[in-house]
Amino acid sequence: MNARFCQSCGMPLPENDKAAYCRYCADENGNLKPREAVREGIAAWLEQFTPDRKADFRKRADSYLNAMPAWAEK
Repeated sequence: MNARFCQSCGMPLPENDKAAYCRYCADENGNLKPREAVREGIAAWLEQFTPDRKADFRKRADSYLNAMPAWAEK
């Protein structure tokens, strides 16, 4: 079994799914959403799990995205 992950955010993809991106990072046609849209989603997700509400979640999301294959060269 080879685990597959979204190339944009790292979320596990279903085993039989051939897409490169998860449902949160791709539009209805399977194309990667703009970086800003993905960044806002990740920032909101990070905020849910962080008690420090003064943290800069967008900056943290940028750091995270820079490590992902879909965004590494952008």
